[in-house]
Amino acid sequence: MYAIDKIENDIILAENLETKEKTSLTKEDFSFPIHEGTMFSIKDNKIIEESSKEEDRRRILREKMERLKHHE
Repeated sequence: MYAIDKIENDIILAENLETKEKTSLTKEDFSFPIHEGTMFSIKDNKIIEESSKEEDRRRILREKMERLKHHE
């Protein structure tokens, strides 16, 4: 599973969430709209959108931020 960290011009910088390995792709590699935080997987050299996992990850990150705010 990958998440897009940064979009610079046509270069997409993504991180493998399991191995923390960084990779770069181009916008043309994606057949769906992308933004920073978009999650995807690669199977058989095809990039597959993982929107349900992106929603889960956003929820988890939001909850962590809320806990940090209340912890101060």
